[in-house]
Amino acid sequence: MATERDIPYGVFNYLVNLGDSSEGEVKGGFSEVSGLNAEVTVAEYRAGNAAVNYVTKVPAIHKAGDVTLKRGVIGADNLYTWLDQARAGDLKAKRTVVIKLRNEDPSSQSPVVSWKLIKAMPIKWTGPTLTAKGGSDVAIEELVLSVDHIEQI
Repeated sequence: MATERDIPYGVFNYLVNLGDSSEGEVKGGFSEVSGLNAEVTVAEYRAGNAAVNYVTKVPAIHKAGDVTLKRGVIGADNLYTWLDQARAGDLKAKRTVVIKLRNEDPSSQSPVVSWKLIKAMPIKWTGPTLTAKGGSDVAIEELVLSVDHIEQI
């Protein structure tokens, strides 16, 4: 259940549980989570004998958008292994992923809002961009998840 307060929470303190017990571990530590969204499509309908000259919009199919996770390359192969599982057609590749936004107070980092990504499955992995020109960038890998449904818990 979401915890309400007058001041919005910061976006920098969160946990991602990939459904593989890696929550809070380095291999499950992501620098960015994006694409959390849900959408309800509408069907337009107007009866021929309607008294008004406009359509009524009726709720139709709902869907969740793809969610992107980014992390620094650390040598862990859990994301790529999960992608291989999906490529092999293994039905166990669909997992429940939970993203927990935490209170920024160091003494109480309990979850304040959580999102459950139901039947999440990797559909795209992108490795880091490598360049020989130097710099101080971190090698980042990206995983895109297809999600059947998102619930706020």
